Order: sequence, then structure tokens, then C-alpha cells
Amino acid sequence: MSEPVRIGVLTSGGDAPGMNAAVRAVVRSALARGAEPWAIMEGWQGAVDGGERIRRMGWTDVSSILDRGGTVIGTARSKDFRERSGRLRAAKNLVERGIDRLVVIGGDGSLSGTAVLRKEWPELLAELVESGEITPEVVAAHGSLSIIGLVGSIDNDLVGTDTTIGTDTALHRIIDAIDQISSTAASHQRSFVIEVMGRHCGYLPLMAAMAGGCDYVLIPELPPGPGWEDDLLEKVRLGRQAGRRESLVLVAEGATDQEGEPITAQYVADVMRDRMGEDARVTILGHVQRGGTPSAYDRWASTILGFAAVQEVLKAGPEDQDYILGIRRNRIARIPLMDAVRRTQAVGVAVSERRHDDAVAARGAGFSQTLRINEIMSSPPSADAPPVGHPVGKRIAIVHAGGLAPGMNTAARAAVRLGIGKGYTMLGIQGGFPGLIESDVRELSWSEVDAWAFDGGAQLGTRRTIPTIEQLYSVGRSIETNGIDALLVIGGYNAYLAAHLLATERKRYPAFRIPIMCVPASIDNNLPGTELSIGADTAVNNAVWALDRVKESAAAARRCFIAETMGRYCGYLALIAGIASGAEMVYIHERQPDLDRIARDAARLAASFREGRKLFLVLRNEQASPRYNLEFMARAFEQEGGGLFDVRQDAIGHLQQGGKPSPFDRLLATRLVYHALRELDAELERGGHAASYIGFSSSYIGTKPLEQMLDDVEEEFRRPRDQWWLAFEPIHQSLSLKGSPILADLEVIDG
Repeated sequence: MSEPVRIGVLTSGGDAPGMNAAVRAVVRSALARGAEPWAIMEGWQGAVDGGERIRRMGWTDVSSILDRGGTVIGTARSKDFRERSGRLRAAKNLVERGIDRLVVIGGDGSLSGTAVLRKEWPELLAELVESGEITPEVVAAHGSLSIIGLVGSIDNDLVGTDTTIGTDTALHRIIDAIDQISSTAASHQRSFVIEVMGRHCGYLPLMAAMAGGCDYVLIPELPPGPGWEDDLLEKVRLGRQAGRRESLVLVAEGATDQEGEPITAQYVADVMRDRMGEDARVTILGHVQRGGTPSAYDRWASTILGFAAVQEVLKAGPEDQDYILGIRRNRIARIPLMDAVRRTQAVGVAVSERRHDDAVAARGAGFSQTLRINEIMSSPPSADAPPVGHPVGKRIAIVHAGGLAPGMNTAARAAVRLGIGKGYTMLGIQGGFPGLIESDVRELSWSEVDAWAFDGGAQLGTRRTIPTIEQLYSVGRSIETNGIDALLVIGGYNAYLAAHLLATERKRYPAFRIPIMCVPASIDNNLPGTELSIGADTAVNNAVWALDRVKESAAAARRCFIAETMGRYCGYLALIAGIASGAEMVYIHERQPDLDRIARDAARLAASFREGRKLFLVLRNEQASPRYNLEFMARAFEQEGGGLFDVRQDAIGHLQQGGKPSPFDRLLATRLVYHALRELDAELERGGHAASYIGFSSSYIGTKPLEQMLDDVEEEFRRPRDQWWLAFEPIHQSLSLKGSPILADLEVIDG
């Protein structure tokens, strides 16, 4: 009988929240595929040292680590491994244990060093045979090394992947700090200069500046030119003139001017204090950005990456090139390692050569676009400057509809600021479509929406009400009375249905012949034409926070806890929160459970408690089954347990809709509204009246005709026909319960 394949996993370089989720997924995916997982402790230094630093891992060795920051298998920056002699010792220690496949989680330096080891592997083994330290038979069995890299870096500095492990959590830390600083700064009408990480990459400060509503940001890729201090002070002055009570400036730790001279947070504060008389304070966030509990995204996305890494490393052959796995628009992408490293290093070269446009472009289209959007969003209107854009005088009205989604305020704020920047008059409709019927419409100013980005809820209000046929005349009269030239509808499924109704009734009501644009905002994530809706990320984070508390409350007892999420007939919240929280079972409507499955699961649950389990978490979305509700499942599990464990149940409820929007939802809201206004702008310019809904998928960011909306949805269940996240369901099953087989491979695209 042949020996099982052995897969080593290590974390190297700087730690990043989410590394533990990836390690857990690698270990459990390997076991589910019949391979042996081995942890290499303390990064590449552990491989060099050998001994107890290379350990075989079992299923329970990675239990209860999803919510832990850092990396439980340790990390280090190994000087020994940089030398050939160190790599020779590492090769000996690995091959002696039969490890010839590696999943390496680290930054570009760690991954580049791994590529060097793989290239040298045959020569290193030959040298070890010559010195008598290993036999030719060992070389015959392990003559090639296969590697897959996962990028763990809070800086998001590796070109080729949308987001690296740890970045989302770091943004959470920064935005939490900005929100707290903003409140105290506003109380005292004070300025704060905040230094954030980003020695060579401006991703964190740039995204945080836009998500946090900051006045100014300094990043390494785009050093400011001579006299930049005047530009900063003018922006701050105009912001105060427009009604801002506080001023926030973000400085990347690696910010310089165009001469390469460092720009420190203290220098910026001194400029503001000396030249404006501002009471400017400095806050350096430091390593708080790197630590703490990972965000929901860094848990579930890292889990998917770890699963895919095992899948890919087992397929890899000696002739294959080195790859990293990244995320490209919600898909796992296979990216040539050295190509990504080369492109990443090219950014630094471009900055050093003062080719700043090239440096920004190398970061990707999203980075460049965010710079443009942030410039508009942070530039207050000048009282003596004429409106910019075309056609001047057009009036765009914003209305929320459907259920509340965190990020609605962010979307409305972005619409007002971007619209004013284009020269439009921006109107707010209070209270959804009933407010439009009652003509409750008012003009919105740049300063009025200043603080909306940070608030949960919806300042304009939202209602699920769809106008009746009898109310359409009143809707048309209100549009005409208020001079509305275009309608921006931000909301959920009912918002889309209401807009669809207006679009299809244009023959009878000429007032509806205006451009109409729908922007998706729903925690259910069930809207057509987009893979993610505003509010869904916040809802998942809220659900995971609640589930973490539930698990803590059950730690002192032998207990099965069944929790119910929102989502109606869409299981997105339940499944993604289940992956991120480590739930053992998840029930969703798309895979409706029958009585046989519930009975089998109850038996597995009871067996796990007999084997010593103390806690078992089950998650279901609120409409998972029309027959078997939360109470039925609790009774069935309790009956099967026969007193071996307690069963508790809880519906998480509206907690999922509350709180401040996550950084991702703030950024998503701003970007989607930016694209929506561009489309409305073009439609107004050509005098058209297209009705559309906007969103993005793995293949596009754009709009579709609203009249065709029903072609993209299952009307009975109010959800898209194609749901990308369902591919993760078999992954969850494979990683949640010991002994579960791998049910399906995950599609990995070429990035």
C-alpha cells in the first residue's frame, strides 16, 4: 500500500488576520482528500530547524482557530533560508518526512524564496545524496517540489489579486479608528492627521480615506508635487466653509514628496497648525491594524483559498510553473507567481523613477478609479466657482425602497457629492415611494450628507411599499411637479419591482419617460445583475459577531445551538456566515432539507457528542424549509440526543440590518453609485430615458435594461437564477464535519 501524499503548510513573513482560516482549510481539505497535512512551525525557519518544528496535523488541531488573529503555527522572517545552506537544510528536513508539496501563506518575499527553493530542489537533493544524508530512493519518490502560494499581507500589495488575506480586517481596524476619531474631532472642531500602514502600497490609506470620508490622503504611488501643502490647506478650508466640523488627513507610512523626501504625519500636523491655526493632532495606528479577530470576509475567503490550494497542489506536476491563488471578482484565480512578483516590484521601480502615472496604473483599474472618485468626493464646492459638468440644471432624485441595508446612507451621500460635482441638483425623496407619492422631496446639499457615510440606517428613510396601479398617476404628477429629470433608486427587491413597474407603464404615463437607475442594496444579496449587494457584507459581519458570542456562551456546557439568519429564500447570509463562523451544518432554501437529511444529521450530531464534542453549531436561513422550521429541527436534534446535550435555538433577526456599514459596503456603495451616475449622465446628455439596473459579476461591471429584469430572477423565490456562492456549499460540508469527503472541486480560473 502506497504512502499518502504529504502536504506541508507554513505561514511566513508578517502575520495577517485570516491566516488561521487558511491553515485550517488546508489541513482539513488535505484530510478529506486522503492526504497527510504537516505544519511547518515558525515559517521557513521551522523548515530549516526541523525536529519538532515540523508536525503532523489532525482534524482537531485546527479547531477553534477561525476567529483568532495572527497565525497559530507561527511566522518568522528567516535569514537562514535566504542562504543556500539554509535551503539545503530545509530540503533535507522536508524530504525526510516525505513532504514534497507545499502551501505557503505569506508576502511576495516569502513566496519568491519558495520559488527559489523549488527551482533548486533537484540540485539540493542530489547534494544530499552525494553527502549520504538521503538515499537515491528518496529522490526517486520526491524528486520534484510542488508549491501553491496564498498571499497573506494586510497591505494588499501584490499585483494580480483583488484582495490579499488580512486586508479587509486591516481596513476594519482603520475605519473603526477613523469613525471614533471623527466623533471627537467634530466635537472640538479639530483636525487629526492619522498615519496608517502602507510603506510601499497606498491601498489601505486610499480605501480608508474614501470609506472614512477623509479630506486628504497621501500615498506612495502618487507623491504630491511642489506646493502640495497649499492644496491640502485649501481643501481643509473649503471643507470648513461648507460646514464640516472636523478635518481628517490620512498619511501612508511610506508617503514621500516627488523629490523622495518623507512626509510624516507630524509634518502635516505642523503645517496645518502653523499656517491655519488648526489644533491638529497626530494619531499613529501602528500594529493595531494587523492584529485582532479577522473580519468575516478574511475568514470565509481565506477558507475558500485554503481549500483551492490543496486541490491545486495535488494536481500540480513537475513541469508546471509556480502559482499563487488570488481572488478576482469573487472567483479563485490561478496567477503565475513570478509574474505577480515582477509586476509588484515594477510599482516600486516606477515610483523611484518618478513615473507616477505608471505606478498608479500598475495597481490596477480599481485603484486608479478610486483615486478619481475620492478626489471628487473629498473636494468641497467653492462658493465662487461655477458648477462643473453637463447638462447644468438637471435634477436627479434619490429614493430608497425595500428593506433596510447598511450602506444606503453611504450610497446616497456618494450620489449627492458626485452629482453636485457634475453640476446636477440632487434631490432626496423622504420615505420611499410613498414619499414620492406625497411629494415629500427636497434638495440635498454637500454638507448635509457629510456624516451619512458613517451611519447605519437610512436618513432618507425606506419603505417596502410598491406603488399600486391607482397610485401611478400621483407618482407621475410628483415627478412633474418637482421637475425630476432622472431617478436613482437605491434598495432591494421591492425597489427593483417598483422601478420595473414605472418602466413598463411609460406608455400610459409620459412622466415616467425619464432615466431610471437601480442600485442594489439588500442584506439578502438576492438582486439580479450583481453578485454582491450593498449591505450584505455588513450583515455577514453582524451575523458572525453574534455567532461568536453564541459559541462563547455555550463553551461551559455540552450544547447544540441552532441559529437562524435572515435572507428570505436566498441562503447567501446563512452559508457565508456558516463558513466564517465554523458552523458544522448549514441549511439553505436552495438545497431544501428533507426529513431523511435531518434524521441523518441528527444521528451525526449525537455521534459527535458521544466522541467528546462540547459544542455544535447549526445555521439555517429563515426560509430554509417550508415544512421543517427552527422549532422542529431543535426538537428533532434534542430527541436524537437523548439528554446527551442541550439544544438551544435563536433567530439572529434584525441585528443583521443594524450598525455602521463595513468598509467593503462603503466602498461598494460609492463605486456602484459612481458607475450609476456615469450612466445617467450619458443618458441625460443624449436625451434618452433608459431604465436600468447596475451591478457587477465576474465578467462585467455595467447595466442591464430594467424591462428584462424578470428574465434574470426566479420570481417565486425572489432571487437570481444564477448564484455564484452556491459553489461553496460542498466546500463547507467537506470542512465542517470530520470524515466528510470532498464532494466537488472548485473551479479555478486563470488570472
